[in-house]
Amino acid sequence: MTAWTPDSWRDAPILQQPRYPDPISLQAALDELRQRPPLVTAGEIRGLRAELAAAQQGDCFVLQGGDCAESFAECRPEIIANRLRVLLQMSLVLTHGLKQRVLRIGRFAGQYAKPRSADTETRDGLELPSFRGDLVNGPEFTAQARAPQPARLLQAHACSALSLNYVRALIEGGFADLHHPENWDLAWMQHTAQVGAYEKLVAEIENAVGFFETLSGQRMEHLDRVRLYSSHEALLLAYEAALTHQDRDGAYYNLGCHLPWIGMRTAQPDHAHVEYCRGIANPVGIKLGPGMSPEWLQELLEALNPERQPGRLLLIHRFGAGRLEQGLPDLIETVRRSGQPVLWLCDPMHGNTHSTADGIKTRDFSAILEELLAAFRVHRACGSRLGGVHLELTGEDVTECTGGARSLSAEDLKRRYQSTVDPRLNGEQALELAMAIATEAGARA
Repeated sequence: MTAWTPDSWRDAPILQQPRYPDPISLQAALDELRQRPPLVTAGEIRGLRAELAAAQQGDCFVLQGGDCAESFAECRPEIIANRLRVLLQMSLVLTHGLKQRVLRIGRFAGQYAKPRSADTETRDGLELPSFRGDLVNGPEFTAQARAPQPARLLQAHACSALSLNYVRALIEGGFADLHHPENWDLAWMQHTAQVGAYEKLVAEIENAVGFFETLSGQRMEHLDRVRLYSSHEALLLAYEAALTHQDRDGAYYNLGCHLPWIGMRTAQPDHAHVEYCRGIANPVGIKLGPGMSPEWLQELLEALNPERQPGRLLLIHRFGAGRLEQGLPDLIETVRRSGQPVLWLCDPMHGNTHSTADGIKTRDFSAILEELLAAFRVHRACGSRLGGVHLELTGEDVTECTGGARSLSAEDLKRRYQSTVDPRLNGEQALELAMAIATEAGARA
């Protein structure tokens, strides 16, 4: 295998990259990115790897969630705070139900690019480049908006920095204080079916915290704050490489997020995305799904973690309801034979996407839940452990996924469908899913 550098991926075949009409402006933007302060630190990344190594041993459960594709327009305080609230609510439910610590990883502060099934889109005879996320171009169907724009790379970095800074400020300011989880409520959820069960759980936790603090005579200070790590798909490699720096330990880190992952569309072992990720010291996720053979997975494991380091690899499977039982067991057996320490996560979102009769892309809550519960069963049957979930969700009152406690229908999707790419769970549906996980996994723990 050839020597790795932050740019060695340029010599490998590559997919899912936009074609910039102005290479000089692109290079200028990348040069500016290299000079900007990092978004995260190497020390934080090393801390996450230690946490993930513990999760691989069953010491905690991973909750990874956030937007399918962030937009610059939603880099606003209320949207960031609502997303954090939902993750905190879900982690509270999971901690209570699973009786173990929850490791929180946000799909945010960098999730601005998306892979596409085709390079171009045609409407009424007009063919334009596909929308690849705000990192690359705009969603409006005009030649100007769809042209890849290098300035967006700098804007994405700025919005990521603003988002991370606000999240850190909220956490340091006591927003995540477990002494006051009642402050995490979302106003629009006050009359939904899940609120009663959630408020009962909050009361139980408040009583438990008060009881232990009374016994000890001390305030449990570690309940005031939480750690929240950032993640996104490492898709646009020129952007990722520009944010890659060597630390004093000699290793190279992608300092644009704590946890990058490789999607199914770019997970070819001899291609550029695997080449880039094999050399960075971050933990790396790999999406697995239909079409992923045991041989393909074995090659990925060897390429990305040849030294079998704990905390290095997350395998995120996304098969779809009804297909997981057939495709996952062989992959679990491949990992078992390899001796690789991995953390298994279930992404029950992507394999359950379909379009309504009106052409609206959606996902049904019952299919999402079905795949997630099946994942627990399959892992148990194979002598493995499902260590976390990977979800696309928002704290906003959107109607993008059908079903759930309010039985949203295809007609309801037209009311508040805001995503420009994939449909997300709203806060109520996300909380309902967390309660189902806690009930299923907790009952069998």
